[in-house]
Amino acid sequence: MLKFIYLQFLLVALGVYSMHADEKYEKATFAGGCFWCLEPPFEALDGVADVVAGYTGGDLENPTYEEVCGGTTNHYEAVEVTFDPSRVSYETLLDTFWRQIDPTDPEGQFADRGSQYRTAIFYHSEEQKNTAVVSKQKLEESGLFDKPVVTDIIPATTFYKAEDYHQDYYKTCPIRYKMYRNGSGREQYIEGTWGTKKAE
Repeated sequence: MLKFIYLQFLLVALGVYSMHADEKYEKATFAGGCFWCLEPPFEALDGVADVVAGYTGGDLENPTYEEVCGGTTNHYEAVEVTFDPSRVSYETLLDTFWRQIDPTDPEGQFADRGSQYRTAIFYHSEEQKNTAVVSKQKLEESGLFDKPVVTDIIPATTFYKAEDYHQDYYKTCPIRYKMYRNGSGREQYIEGTWGTKKAE
């Protein structure tokens, strides 16, 4: 009997611990064109627990890849980043994001054109919003671009996980991923703008 009571106490204690452990994580959501290309740089950061490819900002519940690609649902291809702010700051996530995109393009990203490939920062709190606004302003004032920075900063909405075959595509289909990344022009843009390769 005592062993049973002790076991119950232990399970409760572990459950409470797990609950509090989960509370230390925050979410960040970014749209930067093809979501395949946003997963690697965020997953490489110490303090990032998970990166999920998906769709957000649209009008249709549980959209499919085909529906989003049709350009009629108003969704963005995006990634949802789960991170520990005690190990990696939101500012670092923003800096990583800016270095993966062309923030001056209002029509898409590189070879991918259409509303689903627009860039955006989806904030989950007023603190994230304010930090993103300051970060965007610094980028605009950096003199790095000769056109306005048009990346939107908007409230986070429901995020729908993309189909399984889209998750970690750079790992499951590395050859196709590298061919796409180079063929789209993204890799050359990053190297030309920032002077060094920033992602695999």
